Amino acid sequence: MNTPKELRYSEEHEWVKVEGEKVRIGITDFAQSELGDIVFVELPEVGDEITADEPFGSVESVKTVSELYAPVSGKVVEVNEDLNDSPEFVNESPYEKAWMVVVELSDNSEVDKLMTAEQYEEMTKE
Repeated sequence: MNTPKELRYSEEHEWVKVEGEKVRIGITDFAQSELGDIVFVELPEVGDEITADEPFGSVESVKTVSELYAPVSGKVVEVNEDLNDSPEFVNESPYEKAWMVVVELSDNSEVDKLMTAEQYEEMTKE
């Protein structure tokens, strides 16, 4: 399982990459492997507000539909439109091609509450 050390992680299996005042969000390698082949991704619109621990979209695999839970709160400033035509990117490249949204943080301290790569790896072992 690939767990990049520079990212932060939520208990709901989302990853967060800090980019100044913004964060890039996607789902983890662990999550995509548990879900199986992703066939559809539903994401918010640019301008939407997302709230930490609240659903902001969903991913549909051949097995199930899973809610995406916001790891942080803020305003969506970018959405990965490539996932509309290529949802398989989530399986192929969860950290590079398959980022989902870029969010302008409303509270930078929320990032500090997320898990480090080591903590996330511990959690997923259980």
